[in-house]
Amino acid sequence: MTQITLQTGPERRRRWSEDERRRILTAAFTAGAVVADVARQLEVSTSLIYKWRQQSVAGEARAAFTPVILASDRTAAVTPAEARAIVVELGNGARLTIGAQASAALVTAILRALR
Repeated sequence: MTQITLQTGPERRRRWSEDERRRILTAAFTAGAVVADVARQLEVSTSLIYKWRQQSVAGEARAAFTPVILASDRTAAVTPAEARAIVVELGNGARLTIGAQASAALVTAILRALR
């Protein structure tokens, strides 16, 4: 049996709240989910789901803060090369050292890849 939704009145577009958008995005982009299937089930355009995801990612990239921990008590002596470097310690224990000679574009690309 086919179901048809008839919308009457001057407003024919549906309005999705932020909570509904988040719920749809979560359902569409969980592991193993197919965006087209989720869109069909929830009666949302597939392109609209991708547009919401793009807006969500752009909104997250606008303002983000990363906690910084300053370690002043080092047991080993700091070499001059190490003094002019950025050391990034990741949550899994890995350590990344970016030298002072690295270009701004390279540093930006590395930090974006780690995000």
